[in-house]
Amino acid sequence: MKKFLLKSKWAKVFVPAVLILTMIGCGFVVSVPWIRNADNDQVVNIGDSIFAMSGEIQGFLHSYAGETFRRYAVSGAELTGGALAPSVASQYNTAKADNSNIDVIFMDGRGNDILLPAIAFDPYDCRTQWYEWGRLSDSCKDFIDDIYVDAVNLLNEMYADGVDHVIYQGYYYTKDTWLMQLDNLEEAVDYGDIRLAKACQNSAYAPGDCTFIDPRWTINDSDIKSDAIHPTTSGSEKLADLIWPVLQPLL
Repeated sequence: MKKFLLKSKWAKVFVPAVLILTMIGCGFVVSVPWIRNADNDQVVNIGDSIFAMSGEIQGFLHSYAGETFRRYAVSGAELTGGALAPSVASQYNTAKADNSNIDVIFMDGRGNDILLPAIAFDPYDCRTQWYEWGRLSDSCKDFIDDIYVDAVNLLNEMYADGVDHVIYQGYYYTKDTWLMQLDNLEEAVDYGDIRLAKACQNSAYAPGDCTFIDPRWTINDSDIKSDAIHPTTSGSEKLADLIWPVLQPLL
């Protein structure tokens, strides 16, 4: 009986994790198609499944603008590297190869770098347990600091390539559901968004040319799907409504 209970306990953790990792790892399979030729090719979207799984954020932006933009975001993408999907940096290189005349990039990136390890075995200790009293581990902070360096390097590359403006969308809090329990990533989300905002500030871009969008106070649990991660239609609309006031004057 003890053996069965132990297996059952681990199944509650392991099976949902495998489902999520498989879903995220499918990359192109769970991503809307790329848009390599658009009405406005000078505006480009890159990033992960927050943009790519449903495509609804960009759909709202297209309806607001009355024109389409290029899209290269892929589910499962990490900021740089990663084996599950083309990284955000790789997406940018593909966009340049298609048409290097890019004025504006709206993007995200960094979520999967933290989320995928945390869902699996949490090697960087990015999940804050109740007994840690809201204190994020030093190992997770160090890990996020490394990602911050990658973000600054990517932004500096965009600047050197002549991209005029970057809109960098941060991450909202994940939640607990029957499928996954991810509410204990709040401190990692907080620290990650602080560092992403700093990446914009400390890049080669002048103030205002790299804008960080903070969605933490806008997205509620009801705006997140039962997978505990991705935005519902209402969540996608809220995210688009955060991006649009920054994007509109740049068109």
